[in-house]
Amino acid sequence: MNTVTITVDPQDLLVWAVIGLIAGFLASRVMLGHGLGIVADLLAGLAGAFAGGFLASYFGVSFNVPGYPLVSEVVIAFLGALVVLGLLRLVGAVRPSRARR
Repeated sequence: MNTVTITVDPQDLLVWAVIGLIAGFLASRVMLGHGLGIVADLLAGLAGAFAGGFLASYFGVSFNVPGYPLVSEVVIAFLGALVVLGLLRLVGAVRPSRARR
């Protein structure tokens, strides 16, 4: 059997956290009309990054912003976070905000 070694630097974790936070914040604003809080936005963005990366590779979708790879990753994570939040909204785990009168 072949073994796969994955190395993750602390700097990579920080970049993933920033991408997840940005994507989760934007997606929660779009899907729900309000943020979920910094921790929930981060978790939604990180889950969205994994979901977006998986779905993009599964469907053969490639998205590149020439010269700005971080922007490309944020867009994929944002789209994945939209999917994750949409699924959470379907099962009733999160609710949209009510308009204040």
